[in-house]
This record gives sequence, structure tokens and C-alpha cells, in this order.
Amino acid sequence: MKLRKIAVALAAASGLAGGHAFAAELAVVSGAVGKDISELRMQLDAFEEESGHTVKIVEMPASTTDQFGQYRLWLSAGNEDIDVYRTDVIWAPQLASSFVDLTEAMKDEVGKHNPSIIESQTVDGKLVAFPMYTDAPALYYRTDLLEKYGKEPPKTWAELTEIAQEIQDKEREAGNTQMNGFVFQGAPYEGLTCDGLEWVKSNGGGQIVSPDGEITINNEKAAAAIDMAKGWVGTIAPEGVLSYKEEESRGVWQTGNAVFMRNWPYAYALSNGDDSAVKGKFDVVPLPAGEGGSSAACLGGWNLAVSKYSQNQEAAIELVKYLGSEAAQKQRAINQSRLPTIPALYDDPEIAEAQPIVAEWGSVVENAVPRPSAPTKRQYNEVSKEFWTAVNETLSGRGTAAENLDTLEKRLRRLKRSAWE
Repeated sequence: MKLRKIAVALAAASGLAGGHAFAAELAVVSGAVGKDISELRMQLDAFEEESGHTVKIVEMPASTTDQFGQYRLWLSAGNEDIDVYRTDVIWAPQLASSFVDLTEAMKDEVGKHNPSIIESQTVDGKLVAFPMYTDAPALYYRTDLLEKYGKEPPKTWAELTEIAQEIQDKEREAGNTQMNGFVFQGAPYEGLTCDGLEWVKSNGGGQIVSPDGEITINNEKAAAAIDMAKGWVGTIAPEGVLSYKEEESRGVWQTGNAVFMRNWPYAYALSNGDDSAVKGKFDVVPLPAGEGGSSAACLGGWNLAVSKYSQNQEAAIELVKYLGSEAAQKQRAINQSRLPTIPALYDDPEIAEAQPIVAEWGSVVENAVPRPSAPTKRQYNEVSKEFWTAVNETLSGRGTAAENLDTLEKRLRRLKRSAWE
């Protein structure tokens, strides 16, 4: 279906009625990777046409860490200029007091969505954000290169390391001097918490902080996982990976200069675009496991929250319901390979034809590993910052993983005593 046709159809499917007596001027704030903003704008145009409201987008940096910092400043100041916030799955416990309770407004909608995602956005019995899409990363691999060298997709990190090194070296010897074995997110920000958690959890090293609030990160298996990743920097991964976020990783991959990439499903549709050097030359599999462990994909996803400082809360709730609807999620899946929070959409034949990763990723989402935002509550951002700092320090060669995790444990214990017990 044509994009505009889908957008208009989704407005009708969402149940919007035109001719409102009161036309609100709304503002939605959103970060973005890939084509998120253009996709959002298209859906907002259809919403405006059907509802009579107008909506502007306040764009934020791609870094979720930067977004969260700005959100917290605005909300603590009671900013009335933003009506709807696009929020990361981990932010609900930290920002809940500034958001409208959507429980009553969404009572006829929540049953369509994954219960665990609804639960993740429910704080003290209040639904503070409504699902827009969910996320769980994949290992992207070059089908042409693995076939060329007689390799199968790796099931363990050790296999990935070996295959990446061999193909990288042989491709460079053949004249492709820009080829890298593996790209991921190594910059000191929230994305590295996701990558690091996956390495640690898949190696049997736990989840940083356990669901009941115990600090578990300082252990040998966690240290071994992070030291393993340190070994990639400057060998199968470029030194520059220490400053890579999602888009930098995708940039290297999509120009054809990586054998493997760890990234979110949004990169699937973009990698198959007409401007991509890897179009038709790649596929995805679940992330590798540590020796004796199992694959661990960090749970991501984005939601929509209505500010309690908004002067247009009724219209803002209408917009949130629209953007989280089945029709909107289907459009997002087809155009951007964004993963729905509505289980029924994983069986949709149009989505499966347009974006195979979506149809295949339902079980990965169901088993995805959450970051410890629930047990650490309002202190999650500080906990995450301490973790990603320890990981980045190790990757950068400033101390061993064991040394940095020992320091991390001491800092987390101080945070726990002061804040989340």
C-alpha cells in the first residue's frame, strides 16, 4: 500500500471523528533514529486531517541519555509547552509523577497489547505511558560473505569473534581495507548499558541488579564477558566503536564495511533501502550466547505519555490512543520494521511480506531481558550511568573488568543505601 493511503486509512481505523468543537494545538517531543521523525510526521498529518487538531514535533538528539536529561528538566519545571512525551520503556518509574494516569482512557485498548509491556508502564497502579512499539536487538550478518567463506551464523560470542576475524582479514588481504568484523554500540550512554547487559547476561553473569534489588554485577562471569568485548576493540571492531551509537554502527554496516552488526530492528528496513550497499546481502539471527549460556536480547521500546502540565490533556490522550493503535503499529511495522506491542500483528501477512524480521521476532521480544529500572526505581538512570561508565572504561583499556566492576559495586551500594531501599 502507498504510504499516504495507509496513513489516511489508519486515521479512520483509529476511530477519530472530525469536526471537534475545540481544535487543540499540541506538541509532541521525540528523539529519533533512522526515519522516525518523517514517519511520525506522516501519521500526525493524518491525525490532524481527521481530528482538526494540529501537532508540532519537538525534535530531540538521538541519544536516549540526552533525551532523558532534558525531559527531567522540563517536567521538574512544570513545562506546559509539551503535551506528549515519547518515552523509553525504562523511564516510567522515574517520570511517573509528572504524567497523566491513562488507565481509564485506555481501558478498552490495553487488552490488545502485550501484558508485560503494559505492566512495565504501570507505576503504583497507574498507567503512565501507552505503548507505541517494542524493541529487541538482532545480530545482523552478511549472507554473501558468510557463504563466500563457508560459514554459518554464529551461535556463541566465541564463534562470532573467530568468524569475524577470519573474514575481516581475508577481505582486507583481497583489497577491501575498510572491512570490519563487528560493529556495536560502545559509546558511554544508555545504549552501552543494553549491549553490556546482553554480554553479561548471555554469559551467566546476571542482570546488574536482580529483580529483588540485590546488586549482582561483580562476579567472574560478568567480568569475563566484558573483557571478551574489550578484546574486540582494535581487532574485529574499529577503535572508533568506543564512540559509536546506533546510527554510527549502522553507517559502517550499511556502507558494506562490516561482517556483523548488533542493532535494533529499525535498521532492517533501512539496510534494505535502495541507497544501501548491503541490500539483499544480509539477514538477522538472535544475538550469540556466552559459553554455556543463552542468547540475551535487551528489552527496548518506546511509549507515549501525557504531561500533567498540558493544557490540552483530552486532545493529547486522543493523539496517544491514535499513535498506539493497531493501525498505526501496523504502518510502523511495514514502513520501518518497528516491532508491535500488539501480539496479533505478528501474524499479519502484509507485515510478514514487507518486513520478515517482524514476523520472526515475536519470541525474541517475549524472552527479552529487562534493564533493572523496576528494582532501582527513581535511581535507574544513575545506576545505568555507573554501569555504562564501568563498561566503557574497560573497553577503553582503563582498568580490567574485574577492577571496574569492583568499583561499580561500591558505587551502586552507596546509591542503594541513599535511594532505592
